[in-house]
Amino acid sequence: MHFGLSDDEKALQETARKFAREVMRPKSAHYDEKSEFPKEIIQQASEMGLMNLTIPTEFGGYELPHVAQAIIAEELSWGCAGMATSMIANDLALLPIVLGGSKEQKEKFLRPFTTGFKLASFALTEPGAGSDVAGMRCTARREGDFYVVNGQKQWITNGEYADQFSLFCTTDPSKKHKGIMCLVVEGRPAGLTVGKHENKMGQRASNTVTLTFEDVKVPVANRIGQEGEGFMVAMATLDNSRPLTAMFAIGIARAALEHSLDYSKQRQQFGKPIADFQAIQFMIADMAADIEAARLLTYKSAWLLDSGQRNTLVSSYAKRFAADMGMKAATDAVQIFGGYGYSREYPVEKLMRDVKLIQIYEGTSQVQRLVIARELLKGV
Repeated sequence: MHFGLSDDEKALQETARKFAREVMRPKSAHYDEKSEFPKEIIQQASEMGLMNLTIPTEFGGYELPHVAQAIIAEELSWGCAGMATSMIANDLALLPIVLGGSKEQKEKFLRPFTTGFKLASFALTEPGAGSDVAGMRCTARREGDFYVVNGQKQWITNGEYADQFSLFCTTDPSKKHKGIMCLVVEGRPAGLTVGKHENKMGQRASNTVTLTFEDVKVPVANRIGQEGEGFMVAMATLDNSRPLTAMFAIGIARAALEHSLDYSKQRQQFGKPIADFQAIQFMIADMAADIEAARLLTYKSAWLLDSGQRNTLVSSYAKRFAADMGMKAATDAVQIFGGYGYSREYPVEKLMRDVKLIQIYEGTSQVQRLVIARELLKGV
C-alpha cells in the first residue's frame, strides 16, 4: 500500500492544474453569469488530452487508469465545475459503449472522438424517472431493422451540442428494469427535438437540455448488448463514473479552502486577522481534514476498478461523503467571507451553487445511502 502519485500521474495533474488555472478560472465567472456554453475552452481541453479519457488505445484513445482520471477530474472542477461537467460528460456518455459494445460498435462510435472534437451525451434521466431509473417511460418499439423511439429525457448534459447520444429506453415499461436497453443515437435524426438550455442555479457553464423523441428511428445495430441488459449497463457505467463525480466535489471544496485561507489572513476584525480566531480556524481545519478523507476514499474507489474489483459500495461511500462534504465546505467558506461571501463579487458563492448539484446528479446523496445499505445488508 502506498499513497504517492507516480511521475506520470504528477505530470497529468500538473497539466490539468495549469489548464484549470490559466484557461478555465479566468473565464469561469463570465460563463457562469451569462449561462453560456464555453465550447472553445472545452475543445481546447479535448485537444490537450483532458477529455475522452476512457476510450481504449485500440480505438485511438488514452485508456487512462481510473485513478489518473480522478486526478484530472479534481483539477478541472477546481477550475470550474460547470465546465468540468461538460468535459467529463463525454466519458460518461461513451462508457456504455466501452463497457458493453462490440468491437465493431466501438470502432464506429468511439473512434470518431479520437480523431476530432466531438461531444456526446448520456441520456438516462426522464421528467418522471430520476432516482427511479426502472420507472422510465421512454419506449423503443422494434420495426424490422429499426427501433422507433418515443419519450423524453431530461437534464441531459451537452444535449444541445452533442454529436451522439447514449440513450436508455424500454421495450415495455411494465417490465421495469428488465425492459431497459441502451441505443446509440447518431446526430440529429428526424423526430428528435432539443429543448431550451435550462436556467440552473449552479454549474451554469454546463449545457443542460430536455430531449424529446417522436417516432425517432434508430438502427437495431446501434443497440449496446441485448434487450433487457440496459439497466446493468447503466449501473456499471455509474460505478465507473462515480469516482469522477466525487472528485468534482473535492475540487470545489479545495477551491473553497484555498479562498478561505487567503481571505481569513487578509480580513481584519477587532484589530487582527480573522484567521487568528479559533472559530475560523476550526472551520478551516474541518475543511482540510474532510477534503483529505474524501480524496483518499475516492482514490480507493478508483483503485478498485483499476485492480479489476467491483467498486459499487466504496464508490457510493465516496460519492455520498464527498458530495455532502463539498456542500459543507462551500457553505463554511461563505460563512468565513461573511457578507462578502454572499456577493457575486467574490468567488465562494459560485462554489456553493456549483457543489449543490453534486448532491443531486448521478445518484443523490440519499440514493447513495440506499446503495450502501443494500450492499451491506446483502453481505449479512
